[in-house]
Amino acid sequence: MNNLVELYKKNKEVISYLFWGVLTTVVDLLVAFFLNQHTNINTFWNTAIAWLISVLFAFFTNRKWVFHSSAKNINEIIVEMRSFTFGRLASWIMEEIIIWIGQTLMHGSFNVVKILAQIIVIIFNYFWSKFVVFINHNK
Repeated sequence: MNNLVELYKKNKEVISYLFWGVLTTVVDLLVAFFLNQHTNINTFWNTAIAWLISVLFAFFTNRKWVFHSSAKNINEIIVEMRSFTFGRLASWIMEEIIIWIGQTLMHGSFNVVKILAQIIVIIFNYFWSKFVVFINHNK
């Protein structure tokens, strides 16, 4: 049991990121799958809507419970949000390209391609948030 506690203490940030990342991914997937199943929205807009909702969820959870941001005033928070959003825009473009390649060139299932894209995006987003967005969170 002590080994488990030590492991958690050493990796608390990564474990928290993975927990909130999984929930963010669930939000993204649920929205995307719902829109795919119940609307005539094309894949691009489906993914865009799912992305927007999941980015808002991710910013606030990452800021508070993963990286423990020290930004106090609105200007500092806006700077974080801009940087966070820029990184997420980059990962969204990456996701769109992966989905396009997976569906168009490889004729893959939307659901399988979407999940693969999410795995790649999660890894990219962690490093962007840790080393660019919330870099001053331990002031």
